[in-house]
Amino acid sequence: MRAAVLHTHGEPPSHAEHPDPVAGEGVSVVRVTAAPIVPLDLLCASGTSYFGPPALPYVPGVQGVGVVEESATVAPGTRVFFATSAGMAAGDGSFAERAAVPDADLIVLEAPVRDAAVAAIGLSGVAGWMMLTWRARMQVGERVLVLGGGGAVGQVAIGAARVLGASQVVAVVRSDASRERALSAGADEVVALSTDVDELTGRLGAPTYDVVVDSVFGVAATAASRVLAPGGRLVNLGGSSNDEAVFSSAVLRSKSASILGYTNNALTADQRRDALTAVLQHAATGEITVAYETVTLAEVASAWNRQTTGNTPGRLVLTLS
Repeated sequence: MRAAVLHTHGEPPSHAEHPDPVAGEGVSVVRVTAAPIVPLDLLCASGTSYFGPPALPYVPGVQGVGVVEESATVAPGTRVFFATSAGMAAGDGSFAERAAVPDADLIVLEAPVRDAAVAAIGLSGVAGWMMLTWRARMQVGERVLVLGGGGAVGQVAIGAARVLGASQVVAVVRSDASRERALSAGADEVVALSTDVDELTGRLGAPTYDVVVDSVFGVAATAASRVLAPGGRLVNLGGSSNDEAVFSSAVLRSKSASILGYTNNALTADQRRDALTAVLQHAATGEITVAYETVTLAEVASAWNRQTTGNTPGRLVLTLS
């Protein structure tokens, strides 16, 4: 089969022939139709992640969409979303014409959303939804601040906050392109990121926020903590800006505010399935969107380099059919 195969850590994968996967006990074979290139793919392939350097060669791709070809648990022809452990454990991922997937990692798709759009949303959609509902326990009428509003998680969180009844959704972004993505996702207001915490705090204004969805941390998280409402919750997913932030004990105590961590890895298979299903139901009506661009499998090396530099109009999705 054709696949994107990584031969050297830190280098882009190349379009090449690779052995077909084989179904087995507890493992299905999926014909892949779309697969997103996400930051975790690049991290694993670099050989510097905390998972350790993956054995080479291997096929990257931690998420994908496709149609079941062989399975003991799901009927052939069923359309599915799936996750893989490519780069984190032995085995190949979704950047190929076919992928071997543990049965527990298959999610049957029913919403009428294009495969490429499902791939673009993927586990980012799960995170954006669950950070609001499961960790922050957002209530109707609350104000929501989304840090990193131009990213995939941020765009989903903006749309999800509106669906869940937020009274106001404000996004913080890095660039003009991110600003447009956040507005398209449904943000009421967009604030430009600043590296000066006092300046950013001022830009966020007098309104206080009940929930902060944070995938950047650093200065943005520090500023956001200062504008939390009494009982406010800041939920952190990652540190794309910085791995450290500074919080005032007096500020947190005076507001009885909470700083909460989040990872999809803490979810059960049922939680992942239910969250993705909910997000895709709203994606089908246009209430939740993620900007993306499709590229072919043959273009994987250039797409990989673009993802590395951030030179993209949104999520890059490999299409295989």
